[in-house]
Amino acid sequence: MQKFKFSKQADGSYAVEGRLTFSSISKKTIPDFDFLKQSKEVCINLKKVTHADSAGLALVLEWIKHSKQNQTQLFFKNIPQQLSTLASLSGLDLNEYITDAS
Repeated sequence: MQKFKFSKQADGSYAVEGRLTFSSISKKTIPDFDFLKQSKEVCINLKKVTHADSAGLALVLEWIKHSKQNQTQLFFKNIPQQLSTLASLSGLDLNEYITDAS
């Protein structure tokens, strides 16, 4: 099973790879939220996410919450359809956090 991997790509850019699921996300696998304090704008690329469930959505919501607390603009690229569908079914609109920029 492919695990969750979070890595820095460049200043303010990060990538997630693997599964955003209950079985892959834990306090040991997710980074602390300090990366949301290091830049005024952060972009997380989810292109290599292979599967997502409600735990993945919860993590995305936690990142959004912490970015607001730190007054950091947070954007996501390549949100998987599973995550978009879960957000919609939950009555959440992630559109303000989606970017197509490189």
